[in-house]
Amino acid sequence: MEDANTRSAWDRVDTTKPHSARVWDYLLGGKNNYAVDKEAGDTILRLFPAFAQVAQLQRQFLIRAVRFLAGEAGIRQFLDIGTGLPTAGNTHEVAQSVAPASRIVYVDNDPLVLVHARALLTSTPEGATDYIDADVRDPERILEGAAATLDLTRPVALTMLSIAGQVSDAEDPKGIVQRLLARLPAGSYLALSDGTNTNPALVTAVENYNARAAYPYHLRSPEAIASFFDGLELVEPGVVPTPQWRPEPGGWDPSAQVSAVCGVAVKR
Repeated sequence: MEDANTRSAWDRVDTTKPHSARVWDYLLGGKNNYAVDKEAGDTILRLFPAFAQVAQLQRQFLIRAVRFLAGEAGIRQFLDIGTGLPTAGNTHEVAQSVAPASRIVYVDNDPLVLVHARALLTSTPEGATDYIDADVRDPERILEGAAATLDLTRPVALTMLSIAGQVSDAEDPKGIVQRLLARLPAGSYLALSDGTNTNPALVTAVENYNARAAYPYHLRSPEAIASFFDGLELVEPGVVPTPQWRPEPGGWDPSAQVSAVCGVAVKR
């Protein structure tokens, strides 16, 4: 049975313009999207056929990064901003498969993600999950909401995949990342990835998408994306193309057009 929040979220869903979370869902083979999202996704693929692979590689990086954070790094708290729609290998599923007591807070402002939040809000008995309906541009609200589930005096893994690109330069995405990290203690981690402006075909595809989308996406240089980690200690191998971050044997094609970089770093 739908509650008032779910009904309100349905009322906010705009099916007349493509939305990044739904287009991403379509590119990953999901079913939580509309005709306008399929059209936008197909246009992107026509202009840049490798884009579906970019989406898949981003998801694979998330899985590897969370396994590292919950395993080798010993992190038990995760703040996942820009959650997107539920798919295989959600943060809580990966973290709790390694450490069942892990606590995860998801953050997104897409109303369709809120509608599907119940699929995200499952947890092992030992751990916990929560969902915050908030915008990445409001880090104080995010941290206030996260504090209901996470102990912000203990290390937290902040994951931001393809979300800094949703923020324009004028809105200071690097400052937003720094404001979030400032409230987290030493021993916390940042895992971040985003699309790069290094491939002209991808730049054209994203420009076409932005002309119709509810929220534009901002491609940046690899150097600009690497600057989000300023002041942190990068985990090897540093900021690299997405599939090159601690790849599994045979897990990627070196000749593939990646057009996205990623990294994991710790706050000392």
